[in-house]
Amino acid sequence: MSDPQSSEKELTVVIPIYNEAPSLPHFLPELVKTCRAKNWDLILVNDGSKDESANILARFADETHVKVLHHKVNRGYGGALKTGLLSAHTRYVVTMDGDGQHTLSDLDAIYQFAVKTDADMVIGSRAEMEHVNLYRELGKWIIRSFTRILVPLRVKDLNSGFKLYRSRLVKRYLHLCPDSMAFSDVITLLFLNQGHLVLETPITVRKRIGGTSSISTRTAFETIIEILGLVMLVNPLRIFLPLSIFCISAGLLWGVPIVIAGRGVSVGAMLAIMLGTLFFFLGLIASQLAAIRLHLANLHDERDIE
Repeated sequence: MSDPQSSEKELTVVIPIYNEAPSLPHFLPELVKTCRAKNWDLILVNDGSKDESANILARFADETHVKVLHHKVNRGYGGALKTGLLSAHTRYVVTMDGDGQHTLSDLDAIYQFAVKTDADMVIGSRAEMEHVNLYRELGKWIIRSFTRILVPLRVKDLNSGFKLYRSRLVKRYLHLCPDSMAFSDVITLLFLNQGHLVLETPITVRKRIGGTSSISTRTAFETIIEILGLVMLVNPLRIFLPLSIFCISAGLLWGVPIVIAGRGVSVGAMLAIMLGTLFFFLGLIASQLAAIRLHLANLHDERDIE
């Protein structure tokens, strides 16, 4: 990729691509033209596609401002994004899907919004989305509801694929993110948990040009598991404290009436109270370990990136 003005560039567009041959010819030529006109970089990551995607991308490999990267095997949505994000060397980076659903006008809009607000992450919110799949919307609602129990959540469209990041920050957290579709959810929660400014702005989403979505029920379960793992990493008391309170409360409600009735001490009640106490102290230990791990990771990444 020719990059004579890299120091002057402010934005990189990263697109993960897996079997998107039907949609690429419809939006890539105009996107390449836009990036060239605005002096943006464009990184296209072919994630082991089995269709003609690699051949289509080869037509754009020699374009200025364009870099085409290939995975020999499919690493997953998050894995492709990691490759693209690590290859970006501009102040901001935008990720968008390769199915042709996103509009080019929103690229400049989200960039200008980030510069104006000095945001660390801007999420393209699909609140006005057409062609809604009710089954997928139900799954997204379940994930959002589950997430709100564990993590303070201030955003509506948690798993939008259209996001702008401050590059040095997103690179800091990539090692904590999964290679799966859960990447979008986890990276957003990390930014929120670490106190970065996360904002939303509405975007326009069109119907898929071609191909089929790889999101399934399995994806939803994997996302929930990844969120649980993230909470255990950054704030384990969110899990252990409720368990502790529940067990101790259940033990007291069960055992106190037995003691008052003069029938001795309930073994089951004592076991519940002891289990609740154990959960509490495990949570404290896990919180200390999580704080140490995040602190060391941040120090290491700041030295590498800055």
